[in-house]
Amino acid sequence: MIRRLTPEDAEELAALHVANREAASPHWPDLPDIFFTRDGQRARVVSADHLYGIVDVGSLAGTIELSNVVRGPFQSGSVGYWVDEARQGRGLATDALSALVELAFSTFGLHRLEAATLTGNGASQRVLEKNRFTFIGVAPRYLHIAGAWRDHVLYQRTIED
Repeated sequence: MIRRLTPEDAEELAALHVANREAASPHWPDLPDIFFTRDGQRARVVSADHLYGIVDVGSLAGTIELSNVVRGPFQSGSVGYWVDEARQGRGLATDALSALVELAFSTFGLHRLEAATLTGNGASQRVLEKNRFTFIGVAPRYLHIAGAWRDHVLYQRTIED
């Protein structure tokens, strides 16, 4: 369901991002043009600590990432994901998040995961709720998305949940 991305995935990732650029633009931050190239994706894969591909029938269908990992007494990280528009609604994000939660808690030893969605992104919120993430609250002007500071709904899951 998920696998660690490698620089060899850069071309397929770039093509997937290009194909989804228009549909995803209301949900993504403003991204430089290089992000949508093989070189941009290769640099992203090389620099990311926990970036995984969501795999559907042998091809990449999106990405899921564990970022902002904080150790010490916090033992927490943030989760972000997206799925190719043509493959949405089939449970790929739900299954990928389940796999990443398992990695985060069992392999990486984290205690808590956090995720944020745009307030109107009910599909992503359902993915989180299916994976036993609980609602924390609304964060006003949380991230700069599609040219403006946007409110987000925050969720969390701890290892005890």
